[in-house]
Amino acid sequence: MKRYYHFILIAAVFFTACKKLDVTPPDKLSTGIFWKTPGDADLALTGLYSTLTAANGQITAYAPMWWENFSDNSYSQNNQGGAQQSLIAGLTPTIGGFPTSNDQSLYITSYKGIAAANSFLANVGKVLEGDKLNQYKGEASFLRAFHYFMLAQTYGNVPLITDDPLTLDFKTKVTKSPRADILKLIESDLDAAIAGLPDVKYTTGHVVKASAQGLKVRVLLFEKKYAGAAVLAKAIIDGGLFSLNSNYAGNFYKPDQRSSPEIMFSVQFQAPAVPHDFAITTAIIGAGYKDLQGTQNMIDEYEAGDARKTMTFFFPGDTPAQGWPYPGTVGTPGVNNWTRGFYPGKKWLDPKNVDPQPGMLDDQDYVWLRYADVKLMYAEAQNETAGPDASVYQQVNEVRARPGVALAALPAGLSQGDMRERIRHERRVEFALEGLRYFDLRRWGIAQQKLNGFVQNPLTPNIKTIYRPQFDYWPLPQIEVDRNAPVLIQNDNY
Repeated sequence: MKRYYHFILIAAVFFTACKKLDVTPPDKLSTGIFWKTPGDADLALTGLYSTLTAANGQITAYAPMWWENFSDNSYSQNNQGGAQQSLIAGLTPTIGGFPTSNDQSLYITSYKGIAAANSFLANVGKVLEGDKLNQYKGEASFLRAFHYFMLAQTYGNVPLITDDPLTLDFKTKVTKSPRADILKLIESDLDAAIAGLPDVKYTTGHVVKASAQGLKVRVLLFEKKYAGAAVLAKAIIDGGLFSLNSNYAGNFYKPDQRSSPEIMFSVQFQAPAVPHDFAITTAIIGAGYKDLQGTQNMIDEYEAGDARKTMTFFFPGDTPAQGWPYPGTVGTPGVNNWTRGFYPGKKWLDPKNVDPQPGMLDDQDYVWLRYADVKLMYAEAQNETAGPDASVYQQVNEVRARPGVALAALPAGLSQGDMRERIRHERRVEFALEGLRYFDLRRWGIAQQKLNGFVQNPLTPNIKTIYRPQFDYWPLPQIEVDRNAPVLIQNDNY
């Protein structure tokens, strides 16, 4: 973890959006000219959210679509995030990309956000009080929980640090804490967020009570605390603040995203002031890129007549009438990096963007939690707790019956096991290219079954992916283990 020093620096950067810091001595950062007025809290909170928008090269670990390439849903021909190398060669402590790279690592990026949140929580009480203090602390607690949950579900046992980074002894090396302790902090942080955040719709990019409730449902499912997950998900549903968007595709581009009644937490951008550092439109569909291509296995998962298939992927022969962004052409496998045997991603693309090229500005928000997820998480948790009762059918069927999708209701009389498979199917097609599949497979305990020996492209049947049991938790970046030796121990079997 670079002895945590670089996370101190990000806390400094986090403040410099506001004022220049007094650094005396050079290894200690003073807040002597900060945390003086309530306005400082507003500036610092903006900086805290900005830890989610920081890009690393072309992509960031906080862009959910790139996580799909670690699963059986899609393929990255340019190894975005290190996904293709991880699947074909297997995970190692030095493989690069999201697992271990200094520039892209989820590990590094998450601890930068955690350091900023720790500093915020330690100091915001100097300038705020009452309900506003509780709300701001609730937002910071949510963001810290979000970062730590990404670490816990990905790496497992990781260092647990909650102190203000400006007070730490930089010479002290860090060790891992049990995953159970990380999850305990996550639940505590989310409870604090639920208590302090306003019970309103999600509109401004600032998290609300339901954002924290929804994330906690996801955490409880990861922990297999099904009864508690069902109760909390039902509380969101009964609250009535959210509903399914009648325009499914509109959840993934502007301006529709900002008025969607379904989005509960997202990383927000706004061009030209806050665009993506590298246009995701170009990375997804641009000539020379097309780094989010659906597998045939993914396409085969859709039921006949499921409109989400053509709202999520392009197909041979598509024209601008089907959203193909190149006027005067049709989508053709084998042309402009459309790899034969795969299907370029369409979800996340703004249909107004034509002929995308490197250098264009786009600003689709990264959606991390939708109301559809809450409904399907409720169905999963309730089915595991009590079996497929009427409420389980209701939540799944309402997702299937969304306007523009309008699929038939599930057949009556399903067993618990049959309903479990139906819910898993529904999650895969509903959230395709949204970054949930990889984590779902791992928490269900079927990642090895689905990914070891998986043929991504039926046209190259001899190329198969590798998934070993230890891959359920990634290796820590070896450079961080070395810098914290001998106290930071690499994860087992790496």
